[in-house]
Amino acid sequence: MRVFIGIDIDEELKKEIDQLQQQFKIHSTKGKWKDKNNLHITLKYLGEADSIQMDEIDGVMKKICYNRKSFKLQLGDLGIFPGNNAIRVLWLGVTGDLENLHELYKDIDKEMLGIGFSLEKRGYTPHITIGQNVVYSGELVSHLKGEILVEKVYLFKSHRVEGRLTYTKIKEYPLH
Repeated sequence: MRVFIGIDIDEELKKEIDQLQQQFKIHSTKGKWKDKNNLHITLKYLGEADSIQMDEIDGVMKKICYNRKSFKLQLGDLGIFPGNNAIRVLWLGVTGDLENLHELYKDIDKEMLGIGFSLEKRGYTPHITIGQNVVYSGELVSHLKGEILVEKVYLFKSHRVEGRLTYTKIKEYPLH
């Protein structure tokens, strides 16, 4: 099963981000846009995991989240990861309690190493991916404001449903 650890965002904010995507589509000649139901903040992409690893992931995540307090994030500015002839990834950044977010990320990355997953080689840039391989001719601006209350962390599986990539929450880990 292909899995990752992330933070979900509420439905109202997903709708607002979807509306922003629709505006960007008007000025795009190319792009693969994230389905609004798949919008999230990734903490750690794990990839393929077998049933033994799934049990280990569950135990580690319970331990990491047990003594951690909930925190708040806000939507930030737009950003990109550049590609050759297109914007490889178009994303919305996050601001707010980044110290808690980065500590959570570091703990997850370190603890997952102990059960066979590699450390992330790139620096962590917390974001919500909204588009990939985008060729865009307009001005990239967002005036979206929104709060993300991080009270739970989720283990998601990535799979295809009727040909569409779908992210489904399979475990939740409450923060206290």
